[in-house]
Amino acid sequence: MTGNRALRRVLTGGVALAAAGWALRDVPAELGARPLRSGEERVARMLRSPQFKDGVFFNPMAERTEVPAGPPPGLVRELVTGRDKRRPAGAIPLLSPALEAPPPDGLRVVWLGHASTLVEIEGRRVLFDPVWSDRISPSQRVGPKRLHQVPVAIGALPAIDAIVISHDHYDHLDLATVRTLTRTQEAPFLVPLGIGAHLDKWGVPPERVIELDWEEDAQVAGLRFTSTAARHFSGRTLSRNETLWGSWAVAGERRRVFYAGDSGYFDGYARIGADHGPFDLTLMPIGAYSPAWPDIHMNPEEAIQAHIDLGGELMLPVHWATFSLSLHPWAEPVDRLWREAKARDARIVVPRPGEHVDVAESPAVDPWWKTLA
Repeated sequence: MTGNRALRRVLTGGVALAAAGWALRDVPAELGARPLRSGEERVARMLRSPQFKDGVFFNPMAERTEVPAGPPPGLVRELVTGRDKRRPAGAIPLLSPALEAPPPDGLRVVWLGHASTLVEIEGRRVLFDPVWSDRISPSQRVGPKRLHQVPVAIGALPAIDAIVISHDHYDHLDLATVRTLTRTQEAPFLVPLGIGAHLDKWGVPPERVIELDWEEDAQVAGLRFTSTAARHFSGRTLSRNETLWGSWAVAGERRRVFYAGDSGYFDGYARIGADHGPFDLTLMPIGAYSPAWPDIHMNPEEAIQAHIDLGGELMLPVHWATFSLSLHPWAEPVDRLWREAKARDARIVVPRPGEHVDVAESPAVDPWWKTLA
């Protein structure tokens, strides 16, 4: 009997180890690459960057930017005990957009959830920070899990003209999504310096990767993409800031779009607006803010101020609703945003995930989230 118990323990342990190995099999790839150990041309460009010194990228416009070294006191307890308030009370309504050919002179947008957004500008389609995975983590077994499905299956996407990445955090750069888009689309990836090393490791052909430093630009499909500043940080491991982060200005002949990525508020938005705006549409993050990390994520009131600084005409909030990444209640970001927009006379639109918005004819705000708060 004793021998049988010992055998069962060995077999059970072996199964557990095998399951753990299966769950973690993709983690080494998920962690990405070390850019300073990649190609000579990439390394040389990084070393020349004004944003690079002492082996890492930094925020030259805000050198006092503080990145939290670890979770603030009480965070883990609150994540466990305060879970309900950070989730919607019911199913988040999803819409299925009709992705017919975009108008050659118009500007439309589909928010897909969190930061993932499809912009149709002057007949071209631009996909920002696409994430289709269920969890934003090195493993799909653990980590923040999405609160709603992506309203468009990745295989149902029409032809994309450009895929734009703001930085390499898991909720903005997703390995599985990158691999699928590499296989199913032909669009180039436009990324900040260093991120090309991750894409190389994940099998994206070099000719489909365009790496830019701040204030560098590239022409793709008749649009000008300019990498612009942001106050944030980067890293997929405990090593930070080995790749650059940023925001993006996209300009057609008549229409202009700004995507902020992740950023704390800083006075550089006024300069970006003066140099690259004004913008018909701004995509601004409003969620995952906290007093514990005020320098790296702006709050809703700061997002409105940044939108005004940029010379934005219409603002669409992103980086809320899909993943719970901070301690604030689920609907608090958009409630605060709507209140501030009315106080500042700023024009905003708050679509449901998958809702197709024509920027020239954007609807009045429909507080659909109120029933879920």
